[in-house]
Amino acid sequence: MHSTSGDVPTALYTASQVRKLDALAIAQTEGGGYALMRRAGRAAFRHLQRTFPEATSIAVFCGGGNNGGDGYVIAELAKQSGKTVRLIAVSDPEKLGGEAEEAWRQAKAAGVAVERVDDVDIDTVLEGAEIVVDALLGTGLSGEVREDYARVIHCINQAGKPVLAVDIPSGLSADSGVLLGATIKATLTSTFIGIKRGLLTGAASNVVGELWFDDLGVAPEVFCQVESPVSRVGFSDSKRLLPARDQAAHKGHFGYVLVVGGDVGFGGAVLMAAEAACRAGAGLVGCATVGPHISAGLVRVPEVMFKAVDHRQMLEKMLSSATVVALGPGLGQGPWGRMCFQTVTHFCRDKNISMVLDADGLNLLAEDPVALPSNTVITPHPGEAARLLGTTVPEVLEDRFASAEALARRYQATVVLKGAGTLIAALNGERALTSVMAEHGNPGMAAGGMGDVLTGMTAALMAQGMNGFDAARLAVSWHAHSADLAAARAGMISLVATDVIAGLGTAWLQSADLSSVDHRFEAELAKE
Repeated sequence: MHSTSGDVPTALYTASQVRKLDALAIAQTEGGGYALMRRAGRAAFRHLQRTFPEATSIAVFCGGGNNGGDGYVIAELAKQSGKTVRLIAVSDPEKLGGEAEEAWRQAKAAGVAVERVDDVDIDTVLEGAEIVVDALLGTGLSGEVREDYARVIHCINQAGKPVLAVDIPSGLSADSGVLLGATIKATLTSTFIGIKRGLLTGAASNVVGELWFDDLGVAPEVFCQVESPVSRVGFSDSKRLLPARDQAAHKGHFGYVLVVGGDVGFGGAVLMAAEAACRAGAGLVGCATVGPHISAGLVRVPEVMFKAVDHRQMLEKMLSSATVVALGPGLGQGPWGRMCFQTVTHFCRDKNISMVLDADGLNLLAEDPVALPSNTVITPHPGEAARLLGTTVPEVLEDRFASAEALARRYQATVVLKGAGTLIAALNGERALTSVMAEHGNPGMAAGGMGDVLTGMTAALMAQGMNGFDAARLAVSWHAHSADLAAARAGMISLVATDVIAGLGTAWLQSADLSSVDHRFEAELAKE
């Protein structure tokens, strides 16, 4: 992500909240809404020029709202700069009103020829353009993309030309990151005033491309008037949440993480979780598992205290010393896993011991929704989230924000809803707070064991005194940053979970240079 006006803000907004920001900004802007529209058009054109400085011809596709108005401004500026411009109106410009109508008239006055979509061959227009500007549909889209717009979007995507999306790729939900039918696949998205939360989660990563932001010079006090409970989280900011270690500290100051899991045949998951807990700074790490995994565990991670657990009493004895319990990696749903689940959840709730639940710990929780300790983190992927909510995966993905909040309310826990643009949600009184991890992470993380590593890391940070929400935010961003660095070294296709563990120390020491990481991934994708 890049910013053209200082630091990218952390606050994320819904479409309705952005409309409120727009209205407040217009009221404070000399020249009103049209002046603000021209700022948006200039910002987008500036982003286009910086990204594609050699381009001499562009095709601009304009819709019927203010998003289309931005497109008319861009076409005017491109014409004035000496570029060859084809402007295609998908909505009848004669029916435009307000600022969009003024932008249309100004573009015509500047010599831009406005062509109706029904009067041109779209494929021919696209063949003659080096760059395409998508100014079709903005943040107001809520239902399925209409057929006339879908046809244009399909042609643009098929042309394979670089695309600048104005404010948001047409077809993408600004609120949820869901694709509302046909959706522009942008190379670059130039967004304004407030960052729309749908740009950073769900399917957005497939269509947004490189994201640029410009606040259009809106006064800071405007943003204070529209509060958002959703924020963007990155590794550099999250690192500050963990207190510095005292020079006289000892291992007892950094907690004891007990990882419970690894039924027969699933030993790798619990070993990775335990090793990740060590690497993420826990003072002591223990592992309650089955006998066959003890030797492998001691060879792999001699720092971990492994013990075979056969019955409830043995497990309760280990639990009595724990600061945080990580339950679920490799747990299984057989008799042993169920015994562990019942023992751990009841013991931790009665003693108020913090917990992290993942994998089959979540599946068993869906079957038996017991009360959880007050400082609990659950880390479902969409399938596990659907089971926990008694719904379907498509319904979870339809609104990831609502799903994460529903899970936080139902289980009174911090929720890490995994996936592209992972969401971390927790309750603050009756209000839900949500963070979106969108600056790091890559498709190479779609591999077994990644969730086990995250579970161990989260538990370790909680053991060091962090609350569940802050620990989850730091763990998710650190985990993804380590994965990015590993992918940059060896390629996404070869990335495995133990690479992430091995790189945690290096990732902690390295600051995140987002632009260089993005370019490395582009190079890797080109190779693969």
